[in-house]
Amino acid sequence: GLLLALGDSGRGDLDAVHLHVIQQQPCQVELLGGRVGDVGRLLPVAQGGVHYLDGRKSIAGGGHVGAPLGRLCPRAPLCQQAAGDRGARLRGVREAAESFEIAGADVGVRVDRFLAEHLGLSRTQIRRLLAEGGVRLAGRTLVARSKGVALRAGDRLEVDAYTPVASQRVLAQPELELAVLARGPGWLALDKPAGVPVHPLAPGERGTILNALIARFPELHGVGEGGLRSGVVHRLDVDTSGVLLVATEATSWQRLRAAFREHRVKKCYRALVDGYPEPGRVELPLVVAGHRPARVRVARTGESAGGVRMTVTSWQVLERLCDASLVEVQPVTGYLHQIRATFAHLGAPLLGDRRYAEPAVAARAPRQMLHAARLRFAEIEAEAPDPPDLRQARDELATASE
Repeated sequence: GLLLALGDSGRGDLDAVHLHVIQQQPCQVELLGGRVGDVGRLLPVAQGGVHYLDGRKSIAGGGHVGAPLGRLCPRAPLCQQAAGDRGARLRGVREAAESFEIAGADVGVRVDRFLAEHLGLSRTQIRRLLAEGGVRLAGRTLVARSKGVALRAGDRLEVDAYTPVASQRVLAQPELELAVLARGPGWLALDKPAGVPVHPLAPGERGTILNALIARFPELHGVGEGGLRSGVVHRLDVDTSGVLLVATEATSWQRLRAAFREHRVKKCYRALVDGYPEPGRVELPLVVAGHRPARVRVARTGESAGGVRMTVTSWQVLERLCDASLVEVQPVTGYLHQIRATFAHLGAPLLGDRRYAEPAVAARAPRQMLHAARLRFAEIEAEAPDPPDLRQARDELATASE
């Protein structure tokens, strides 16, 4: 059969999980690692939101948790999951309907905020419910753009049956491998390969880091946000590789989440960028500019739109290569696509970045050449070696510059 890899547009270079950034459904389609020009014929598959990965790609490496570091199991390809109708997938996890009459402190509250507070739904689930016509206000079916509607006194809000986020379960996949870089009481530092999502977006989804973790740590369920994000402290883009920190206990999750939120975690990335930028440090106000796929931009002067975040990024140039540079980046803050958007704004987009680079630059590498190389906080210190594709790209550019 046809193997597809669906890039998840909602996952980004996030540190602390910012609830105001809405996760989006995967909508970029790749065919065995190559870009598909006409995605229209594949839209029903893309709408399934399923991560189908090339059978040749597996979660690489192998550190055994609870034993000396080494292979967890023989290398195995990521399992495939049949793509289904998005509506059917959503209906499959609903359990019971809810009905509310709006009064008191709920008057004037946005629909999405009300649903999040009263039903424990994630932003992603709320968006799906609205898109599927699963929410009605005063007898009128709401749509996705109705999320910001303010509730009025006496209105009746009806919600189709759903599964609370915390009760969703991640499928355990013991056949998937993990590369464990470091471990300690209540935490693990993993080496995430490029092309592998951190966590599922929907019940039943396979092939993520969390699927492999749950197989070895079933007690992870319920840690932190719980459900499909159990134990997740921060995220990396699907196509970004490197150090990923997860919590295995609730107290550790709270501690680490606070550290990311307060910018106390020291992070270092390595990237191949276009051209020859000078070393520097920049503060940029970024704002989410679009969804499906998610994209950020530099906020305009005087812009006060909700969600504008001041970001801070510094970097050093390690090597000058052939029309490219190897840089080491220290993001002080952690925002969606911060590094990618910052270097694109500076005129030195990442090689292989199909979101922020011009086509000619995007074509210079099979994925965005971004690797989370090191992470340090208190007693936690982990380093991930450059992955083979980054090493190969750097070597080829070095040879070409001679």
